[in-house]
Amino acid sequence: MKNSDRRKQTIRQLLEATKELLRDKGCHAITLKDIMEQSQLSKGAIFHYVKSKDEIFAWVLEERLEAVNEHFEEEVAGSLNKTFDGPMLAISRSLAGLEDSHEATNKVLLYLLGKENEPAVAQALEHFHKRSVSVSRQWITTGQKHGVIKENVNPDETAELFVLLSLGLRVRASLRPSSESVSAKEVSDFMAGILKK
Repeated sequence: MKNSDRRKQTIRQLLEATKELLRDKGCHAITLKDIMEQSQLSKGAIFHYVKSKDEIFAWVLEERLEAVNEHFEEEVAGSLNKTFDGPMLAISRSLAGLEDSHEATNKVLLYLLGKENEPAVAQALEHFHKRSVSVSRQWITTGQKHGVIKENVNPDETAELFVLLSLGLRVRASLRPSSESVSAKEVSDFMAGILKK
């Protein structure tokens, strides 16, 4: 097996094992030993790719962002007549998961935010934020290019606003919001109102 294939396979095993553990435990309770056992990888194999469990947690965040982006891109590519609704539906579905306090990436984000004073964690959070804004900006400019998003929408400011809203949904999920709270659907509708031509 080539090194690049081995790396992908190992990372996939680490991600899947970590996400499985996150379904049952909080981030604080998960140890590298747990990840080793769940992934069936040796300590050496794990440390060849990562320095800590926090790095694996950061990968879990990144993986979800990239999966949402992939769904968006598939909707754009699959639409013969470029419309707003298909790609926006992909984004709306992802927002709904942000309301779930048990969703793995919500647990991970809160855990990492509590460790933001550690340089490696701060760097991972900064990278995640920058990538989130970049992906959102790409979605907006793609929509503008296809004529389904208003030209006067500022992609930089609007992308930052949308990331802020999504982070707020994630944090609020852990607070057990009341039934009067704004839902992910309402946030999605608000976003669509800003964007749609």
